[in-house]
Amino acid sequence: MSPLESSRAKKGATRDLSRLLRPRSIAVVGGGYWCQQVVRQSRAMGFAGDIWRVHPRSDVVEGITAVARVRDLPHVPDAVFLGINRHSTAAAVSELAAMGAGGAVCFASGFAEADAEDPASAGLQADLVAAAGDMPILGPNCYGFVNAVDGALLWPDQHGCARVDRGVAILTQSSNIAINLTMQRRALPIAYTVTCGNMAQTTQADIAMALLDDPRVTALGLHVEGFGDTHLWHALAQKAYDKSVPIIVLKIGVSDQAQQATVSHTASLAGSDAGASAFLRYLSIPRMQDLPTFLETLKLLHCHGVLPGSRLSSISCSGGEASLVADMAAQHAVSFPPLSDAQRNALSSALGPMVALSNPLDYHTYVWGDADKMAAAWLPMAAPHIDLVMIILDYPHTDATAWDCATQAAIAVHKRSGRPVAVVATLPELLPPDVSARLMAAGVTPLHGVREALGAVEAAAGCIAPQDAPPLRAGPSSKTEMLSEAEAKQSLARFGIPVPRGLVVKRADLGGMASALVAPLALKAIGLAHKSEAGALRLNVQAETLAMAARDMPGDRFLVEEMVTGTVAELLIGVTRDAAHGFVLTLAAGGVLTELWGDQRSLLIPASRVDVADALAELRIYPMLRGYRGAKAACLPAVIDAVMGLQDYVINNAAHVQEVEINPLMCTPDAAIAADALIMRCTPLIPAGEPNGPD
Repeated sequence: MSPLESSRAKKGATRDLSRLLRPRSIAVVGGGYWCQQVVRQSRAMGFAGDIWRVHPRSDVVEGITAVARVRDLPHVPDAVFLGINRHSTAAAVSELAAMGAGGAVCFASGFAEADAEDPASAGLQADLVAAAGDMPILGPNCYGFVNAVDGALLWPDQHGCARVDRGVAILTQSSNIAINLTMQRRALPIAYTVTCGNMAQTTQADIAMALLDDPRVTALGLHVEGFGDTHLWHALAQKAYDKSVPIIVLKIGVSDQAQQATVSHTASLAGSDAGASAFLRYLSIPRMQDLPTFLETLKLLHCHGVLPGSRLSSISCSGGEASLVADMAAQHAVSFPPLSDAQRNALSSALGPMVALSNPLDYHTYVWGDADKMAAAWLPMAAPHIDLVMIILDYPHTDATAWDCATQAAIAVHKRSGRPVAVVATLPELLPPDVSARLMAAGVTPLHGVREALGAVEAAAGCIAPQDAPPLRAGPSSKTEMLSEAEAKQSLARFGIPVPRGLVVKRADLGGMASALVAPLALKAIGLAHKSEAGALRLNVQAETLAMAARDMPGDRFLVEEMVTGTVAELLIGVTRDAAHGFVLTLAAGGVLTELWGDQRSLLIPASRVDVADALAELRIYPMLRGYRGAKAACLPAVIDAVMGLQDYVINNAAHVQEVEINPLMCTPDAAIAADALIMRCTPLIPAGEPNGPD
């Protein structure tokens, strides 16, 4: 647990970042190119407040003469850029905190991110946090931020931002990715770009919380390497939803290589990717997979906000483009509703009898060149039940002026209908920057790329309310031990999960003890997690042949159970302790299909019955559960009851649950029975109630 999390757990509050992020005065401590850039860039963007410099040499930069020491500043600064070495940074932070400064950006590297190479670095980071006290700091190992609405740039390198009145905020731990994102030429207005660095004290969630207090921020885009206090992230999601400011996240760490790079680069805990996806779904924050779609989604959210749904109209003058859009849409949760009678009548009047009417629409080129006729032909596609109108247009780089009629028509459709409209280029480079800027100014979203546009629509329709309560905290653990299958089943049965009738029998007693059970029987050696691989499982055994069946099996104690009959399908339901995200509940095809199909969905605990039902419906095995081709259906309420019982067990034993798995859960027309169960118990490393520890 970081010092920040420990402090927050005790105080229950976050620091005030308003003076740091929206300063009226800036002090730059240090000399050289980087510090001079902070001065020059704030001046160039028209920062209206005071800018002071601190450096032992009383040189002049942009007309500003440096004072020798922090204590020589004429007033207490709101925001300070510390461009000095790591050994001097903590002392400067301590002095600034004592004088009541609003906050500081710590540019120097060589702190916790360098722990593997330099053991002294972690101590330096702890000293820095202690020196800051209640004064917020960004970093260390941090480029700082660009505030393009106030012209305040505590930023030491190039950037592509321009002054804006309102726009999106982008937060990332990677300074280089931040620079690249500011260089976008897609007409996205960026109000803030903030880098978080090591997040020794102030986390990404803290910064996002503070940005939500600026009404000029229209949407938040976060590039995340690792989460932290999951309850703080839940509070962020709830605050954003309450303020109608949508959040999207580009979370890295899918590959093993990316997870290793994350740990070594940022000293943050990446956790499992399945857990990260489940956590973001729990928060109802759409997860993006690439930077282009990330930018296009922010643009769509800036222009139109959260879409009520993902029902699309597509308009193009080519059947090939119409087919391309329809095919690519199959990979996204979007739809093209069929035309209504009113739409057909209006389109027929505008386009004549030679155009086949459908959605997506190929309107041909009969009306091309006349902006009024084009708008009249496109307007019926902007019906009240459509969430976004996509007008497919690629502007020739040789001479785009002939396409001006299309720009005018797109703007007219938006103004006359009041519906969200986007102009989409199939090739991103064929939407010129000046056209994009003109469309944005008129409230039409210019989207670069069909795949990116469809991903943006899917995400913009997915920014809904988070779960009411924060997820159950997990935290790291140690000293795991496995319960026997019989003990595991007894534990789960106390939470309402049906298990087969059975007995624990010694080898010498196999001949008589199991006579009360009804064959066919399952014979299992006790103490092994994976029985099939170890030759520790026999099925369809009769009572009188139990001793013979056990002859070549390991161990001296066995679990003998009545086999479940009438099975419709087998499921795996399990929970794993994920220190970064909480307890991850996984639903999957069970038995041999678990590895064969890789058919699974993950949720965070607590999950509702509706969440579980929706996750089951997304599995490939779901048609079997519903009764495929006339076969009997499984009892879905019983399946959901079993999942909820498993969840209840975890909630009630959260401090010591490492892993729980039922595989298979035998789903019959009348019941859902745990045919096999595994429970791994652990010792928590974080006391109950601490951030990311069990509640």
